[in-house]
Amino acid sequence: MYSYVKALHIIFIVTWFSGLFYMVRLFVYNAEAAEKPEPERTVLQNQFRIMIRRLWMGITWPSAILTLIFGPWMMIMLGSVPTWLAIKLGFVVGLYAYHFSLQAIYSQQMRGDFRWSSQRLRIYNEVATIFLVAIVMLVVVKQNMSWVWGLLGLFLFVILLMSAIKIYKIIRTRKG
Repeated sequence: MYSYVKALHIIFIVTWFSGLFYMVRLFVYNAEAAEKPEPERTVLQNQFRIMIRRLWMGITWPSAILTLIFGPWMMIMLGSVPTWLAIKLGFVVGLYAYHFSLQAIYSQQMRGDFRWSSQRLRIYNEVATIFLVAIVMLVVVKQNMSWVWGLLGLFLFVILLMSAIKIYKIIRTRKG
């Protein structure tokens, strides 16, 4: 039974992350559509609203809830919480905080309120990537991981990611 619960947990983690990654991209496109002239703005925003609502309510939220069901169920079956799992749970709490922050952006954009620029949203999109790397490394490497090297690696990954975003912005700006 444990293997089935674990498989379902992994499936819903994957679909949840897929939703989180794509959701913020849709937020970016919707924010950029708000800067377009009419009638293009209305046409694009109506389409993005439909896509955002379907992804958020049909995939991302259900996957987050099912992840939250199968994760603790697996922990109960495991019977104990090793150190690596406790640390992973800290990252998972952070991931749910990120999810709820996206809920706030979702609500704003559904009202036509664009408080976040497309550039800021592009950067914020990478937060899920950071959580993904940290969580997967903890799950796979577990107790064999050096916490110093793990944190240093995560820090260097964040620097690399932010540098890539900066380079992409420069290239995008040059193309006009």
